[in-house]
Amino acid sequence: MLQSFEWGDLKSHSGWKPVRVYAECGGKIVAAASLLKRSIPKTGRCIMYAPRGPVLDTQDAELVKEFTKHLRQTATQHKAILLKIDPPVPVEDTVSEANIRSAGFVPIAAQGFGGTQPKCVMQLDLDKSIDELMASFKEKWRYNIRLAARKGVTVDMDCPRSDLPKFYELLKETCKRDGFLVRGLSYFEDMWNALVPSGNMRLVLTYYEGKPVAGAIAYIFGDKAMYTYGASSNEHRNVMPNHLMQWTMIQWAKESGCKWYDFRGVSPKKGAGDDHLQGLNRFKEGFSPRFVEYIGEYDMVLSPGFYWLWNVVRPRLQQVLKARRRAED
Repeated sequence: MLQSFEWGDLKSHSGWKPVRVYAECGGKIVAAASLLKRSIPKTGRCIMYAPRGPVLDTQDAELVKEFTKHLRQTATQHKAILLKIDPPVPVEDTVSEANIRSAGFVPIAAQGFGGTQPKCVMQLDLDKSIDELMASFKEKWRYNIRLAARKGVTVDMDCPRSDLPKFYELLKETCKRDGFLVRGLSYFEDMWNALVPSGNMRLVLTYYEGKPVAGAIAYIFGDKAMYTYGASSNEHRNVMPNHLMQWTMIQWAKESGCKWYDFRGVSPKKGAGDDHLQGLNRFKEGFSPRFVEYIGEYDMVLSPGFYWLWNVVRPRLQQVLKARRRAED
């Protein structure tokens, strides 16, 4: 999804410029990358990033090497100081990781969810019947799904654009409760405009007694569905709206012919009791998905001096400015 034309168009509304590169062999496309370019003010330089890309057979060493040469040329032409990638390669795939390193990329230490994109996710395989999927959930989760239905909780899988403000209010409430930052409403309006006409996005709202108590934005691309943004009210949590909402989205993904349903980011610190994200892990684990850890972000350094300023000096300066603003508040 993050390598699609639609995603590049969406990001063009928030300071990025998509640059698309592909390679053919025998008249067939064998590799592609949607590079997002962001200018660095007053320098004439930029950074370039391929979210969840590039798209190619990463186990083909020669293909990785040759395509990377073209990506490097493109980035150099645009005066990029770095080229960042984070392909969805599982850590078990040591062949692919070796090929990526050999092509000139170096790994970046993970922070938080693991980087710009989550390093660890949970994915539910949909190769079972609906009844078998339900049976695979933890007993308490099955009970909570049925409880929500008995209590009259309903889920609308096809909300109109006019419902975005309802979702956004829930999202702000969630972010305040959990200590996360939230984008402006205009970002989600741009998201709707870019992804809904192509059939790649659904806005979901869950109601109890006529009031929205939970919501989500789900993506669908090819044969994969992704739970991307989730929100819930501080009220009526006892009727378990999130459990029924997830089950409804899982059924939608199954009916849409998807191979798996991606719960997206979870904590890399699986099982660590001191990690505040463990509640998120526990909720998603109740649906019995598989835990997937990717190799994470890799950078190709194209300007060592600027790269040092970007990775070392800039973050420290940002910390100083944030501390100063907090002191002033």
